[in-house]
Amino acid sequence: MKKLAPFLILILMAILVIVIKRCKREPLITTSKKTNSTSIAKRDHGFDRTLSYIEYTAHAKCRMQCRHISQQDVEDIMRSGDINYSKSDVNEAPCPVYAVQGYTRTNEHLRVIFGQCDYKTKVITCYNLDEDFACHCPGDEKKTYQ
Repeated sequence: MKKLAPFLILILMAILVIVIKRCKREPLITTSKKTNSTSIAKRDHGFDRTLSYIEYTAHAKCRMQCRHISQQDVEDIMRSGDINYSKSDVNEAPCPVYAVQGYTRTNEHLRVIFGQCDYKTKVITCYNLDEDFACHCPGDEKKTYQ
């Protein structure tokens, strides 16, 4: 029995280390104001496609109106679009920026620029990749994402 004691202590210490590591990596649990439901935030695992956290900037609302893009279109792209990493800045501080693009239900080819910070996803701007629109929105002089 005395010969097994060091091995048992070593095994217990290994289990303790594994449990501590898992607890440190456990995602934060938040409550959504819109749906009053609890969900797990996955912000440290890349683009979070949770719709309940979405907000629209004034610039994005202007672009959406000008380009005839609905909230449903933006949500569809967020839910199922592909991330265009060449147009994204996932290392942007303090909030990563993702360019997500795809086709809407009406077959429009859109790119939506999302900024994810804290527990919010902000729609920064959006584009119709197949058609140009003459829009005059606040912040046009600062265009960097296209």
